[in-house]
Amino acid sequence: MDLDGLADDWTVWNETEAKLILAYRPDVFDSQNFPAPCLPTIYLTRGKRTRRPGLDRSGDDWYVTLYLEPEVDRDAESFEDRASAVDAAVDLANRFASGEVDYRSLYQVPRDDYLDELDDLTGRS
Repeated sequence: MDLDGLADDWTVWNETEAKLILAYRPDVFDSQNFPAPCLPTIYLTRGKRTRRPGLDRSGDDWYVTLYLEPEVDRDAESFEDRASAVDAAVDLANRFASGEVDYRSLYQVPRDDYLDELDDLTGRS
């Protein structure tokens, strides 16, 4: 699978040799309809991302991480090569767009109104 198989709801936000960022419906997460910081993103990075500046991208493995907000993320999956990681990122994006990803379980403090709207957007309601 390559990026051609990516669901239309996702946009390639940034792509370099060492990273790929996919954004879900940036047309909707515009701070009017939905809060911009809640823009779901999928990061594919060479080396695991950390929250501490200067420590990102260490190691040879490729990591795929779904972020719902800056502090709300799904545990990263690791892959030995970029092609496998791209396939996994596209699969995750497509499952998210079709409502198959249980993003509610990632929240320690649920935001029910927001999550209900996200359910509508992804067809989970």
